Amino acid sequence: MTSTSIDPSLPAAGREAVRRPRTARQTTTYSELSRRVQDAGLLRRRYAWYWTQMLLMTGAFAGVWVAFGLLGDSWLQLLVAAALAVVMAQFGFLGHDAAHRQVFASARWNDWAARIMAGAFAGLSAGWWGHKHNRHHSAPNQEGRDPDIAPGVVAFTPAVAQARTGFGAWFAARQGWAFFPLLLLEGLSLHVASLQVLAARRDLKFRRVELVLVVGRLAGYVAVLLLVLPPGKAAAFLAVQLGLFGVLLGGSFAPNHKGMPIVPEGARVDFLRRQVLVSRNIDGGPLTDLAMGGLNYQIEHHLFPSMPRPNLRRAQPIVRAFCREVGVNYTQTSLVGSYRIVVRYLNRVGLGERDPFTCPLVQSSRN
Repeated sequence: MTSTSIDPSLPAAGREAVRRPRTARQTTTYSELSRRVQDAGLLRRRYAWYWTQMLLMTGAFAGVWVAFGLLGDSWLQLLVAAALAVVMAQFGFLGHDAAHRQVFASARWNDWAARIMAGAFAGLSAGWWGHKHNRHHSAPNQEGRDPDIAPGVVAFTPAVAQARTGFGAWFAARQGWAFFPLLLLEGLSLHVASLQVLAARRDLKFRRVELVLVVGRLAGYVAVLLLVLPPGKAAAFLAVQLGLFGVLLGGSFAPNHKGMPIVPEGARVDFLRRQVLVSRNIDGGPLTDLAMGGLNYQIEHHLFPSMPRPNLRRAQPIVRAFCREVGVNYTQTSLVGSYRIVVRYLNRVGLGERDPFTCPLVQSSRN
């Protein structure tokens, strides 16, 4: 970790920072940080960067299918499947950026960009994902509010783990080791969730458009595989693509909050601390930025969701210095280090250990 890194339980300084009574200074802290970021011009659109990325990824997507057609019935198609997973993950990141209004000044343009990149290229529902992800941003790591820590196959909070019995309890005690293998199923899970919501949520905006995009994309994809490849190779192609796609997306989102403190349901805290104290940045350079879609700057992204992705790196020193100035702990570690924390955290949660990961915001919510 860097010199500003913290353990998920947070040191005494962090506890004191969030235990202080709310003051006028605390309620205006974020405004001061926002002013500094705006003065640096970091909220301005980056049209050239995004158009370049979208054109490059569209070209790469087309190139993958040209290679698929030229190879024909060959086991080398598994390399094409891996390349397709990488390109689809990049479209997922671009769809994420558009959904956050990072790409265009126009909300309409951003919405359509998200629908097309998520639906037509990645086979995901932007409407479903956007609703879920916005809830996460409004209350990250907060019990009862953040859907990313809601009960599921993995128990992300002690309360969920302790309610499980039998095989569920046995699995929860070892779930940290299973978490990353489970990411191999994340791609399939995302497609299934998209289809389920589109089938059930008739009130979803532009539902019919998304149905055409998502169902057409997925059905057309499977049809093309079966037209060119025998069933066994088609299944292998699909397994490689879905597995790697899930690992790339899930492996980019998992390090950002898992293993950071869980916020109790009734806790109230100012925006700056709510976003910073439960988020974790990842070390790395341009390659890490590309592989993680900018999510390695999770603190800056949560503080300024509409900030264009290429500006997050430039905002980092401003945000880190400001957090040091106001006494808010700023966590940053390596990618491998973050994965170790995730595995350790999930195993200890499954064993019912509450104290090491109790959020210091518990105390502030009781004052």
